[in-house]
Amino acid sequence: MSFSRIILEWYSLYKRPLPWRKTRDPYLIWLSEIMLQQTRVAQGIPYYLTFVKKFPTVHHLANAKEEQVLKLWQGLGYYSRARNLHATAKYISEECNGIFPNTYKELIKLKGVGDYTASAIASICFDRPEAVVDGNVYRVLARYYGVSLPINAKEGVAYFRELANKVMDVHNIKDYNQGIMEFGALQCTPKKPNCNSCPFSESCVALATDTIGELPVKIKKNKVRKRYFNYLVVVDENNSTLLQQRIGPGIWQNLYQFPLLETDNAVEVEEVSKGLKEVVGVEEPSEVYLYNKDQVIHKLSHQHLHTRFWIVHAAETLKDGIKINDLHKYPVPVLIADFIKAFKI
Repeated sequence: MSFSRIILEWYSLYKRPLPWRKTRDPYLIWLSEIMLQQTRVAQGIPYYLTFVKKFPTVHHLANAKEEQVLKLWQGLGYYSRARNLHATAKYISEECNGIFPNTYKELIKLKGVGDYTASAIASICFDRPEAVVDGNVYRVLARYYGVSLPINAKEGVAYFRELANKVMDVHNIKDYNQGIMEFGALQCTPKKPNCNSCPFSESCVALATDTIGELPVKIKKNKVRKRYFNYLVVVDENNSTLLQQRIGPGIWQNLYQFPLLETDNAVEVEEVSKGLKEVVGVEEPSEVYLYNKDQVIHKLSHQHLHTRFWIVHAAETLKDGIKINDLHKYPVPVLIADFIKAFKI
């Protein structure tokens, strides 16, 4: 029995009843695929259901304010996905009359859509013979065929792309693509794969050569950068505070945050007090103190943010202050959202 036929039979028996598998609407498939980039399925499902309820069509999403989209995205991370999602929705709604392109060549031109997403939409929605290659697919193919080329090197990417196209089932591409991804997610998992019940156990090269734990090969990432964030939570007598929007490139673009004093290392209250005038225009606060004794370490892909929150009681009423009770209305990074939930004056 061929590789693709085994994948299809396994998928028919063990596929999960995920909400986006009930449709071939390219808007809903596109939405799910963008959300599941860098996101676990279990985490993504409630966000997907919330978005579909709020924005049932691409026109609804296109007509939303970016701030509203970012707020609903809050907690998923990689916020450029949400901004690209919104931009592409506007393009599809306004330039394409709400109709998605139906070929890989046209889909990949959309903002935020790469090789994997274009292949997924083309195959699942339009039966185009385009093989998907994501982390799950890399793992299944690398182990089954015993491929040691790095999956994040140019040569490896090209090889796996060619291999994926060679073994796919062009006659049932929709189920095959979803099947091989599901197989990697449930059966051929990164750690402790269930090889005993695997339908490929008799022909898997990695199992035969005891290299399951070594495949797929991935070149190590660059050194993680440490950054020290000191958020200044300024509070006046009216229980108002300040938020600033992050503008320009970098993490969390267009999200809101408390005024930020970034330093080279962890600092004490004296240094924070010296930076108040420059960062928030406060010269003589009535009190400054550290809210969290232990640093909150927020880990991103290439940087770790060592974060402290400093409470600054302003002696004067804040201009353009925001009521503390209204902070929950603003789209903020998840570590600030967690602070807001716990903060008590």
